[in-house]
Amino acid sequence: MKPRRLLALLLLAPLLAGADKPRLVPDISARSVQIRYSFNGAQLLLFGAILYPGGRIPRQPADVVVVLRGPVQPILVREKQKIAGIWMNADSNRFSSAPSFYAVASSRPIGELVDPLTAAIYELGLNYLQLSPSGGALPDKEKRFEAGLLELRSRQGLYNQDPHGVEISEGVLYRARITIPSQVPVGTYTAETFLIADGKVTAAATRDIAINKSGFERNVALAARRHSFFYGLAAVLLSLGLGWAAAEVFRRRGG
Repeated sequence: MKPRRLLALLLLAPLLAGADKPRLVPDISARSVQIRYSFNGAQLLLFGAILYPGGRIPRQPADVVVVLRGPVQPILVREKQKIAGIWMNADSNRFSSAPSFYAVASSRPIGELVDPLTAAIYELGLNYLQLSPSGGALPDKEKRFEAGLLELRSRQGLYNQDPHGVEISEGVLYRARITIPSQVPVGTYTAETFLIADGKVTAAATRDIAINKSGFERNVALAARRHSFFYGLAAVLLSLGLGWAAAEVFRRRGG
């Protein structure tokens, strides 16, 4: 065998070895979402196709799970308790990194697709998110605050799980709709698609989505980040000015 042909076969070996596995071809309805003053949420369509080897669909078609994940951020969770008839912060726990947004949709409930270990490895489902507590707290306390964080962000619409949110047509085309709330954090989001068969992840693909502010909101956000001192000073002066103006209006009406 000629050296060049042998080299070509060696280079193509990984591709040929993977040719007997299904492949995902994912896409998104929008690669960029712009947040303006009138933004009241959006809906993203995650769709694509499953390419089976030789175009042969197996008797038991695979399932699909899609995950939309926002940038991670540190977060401090406080717990309020009623003390002497007054609600006040009684305890807190810090998480070094938690996704600012997380939504997962699947063609069937996650528990019917994979075992807990696989779900934890790929973070499939709210119960398997790696929230990275800062440490130092007792396990019971960490679990209590993790549950509190999940509940809080679920109520805010920032964490969501839909066990029947993926529709698969003819065994090869899939689609899922994920709602983005109006208060969604900005940043680079990752849309992950997993193909699951016989309890295993057989293929995966990712796409990035940019969510940014535009117009006046973008300028205000940039000013707050780049000139935090002057932004804070301007906010205080504006509050004082509005308070003085309101007091003056009421004083004249009263007089």
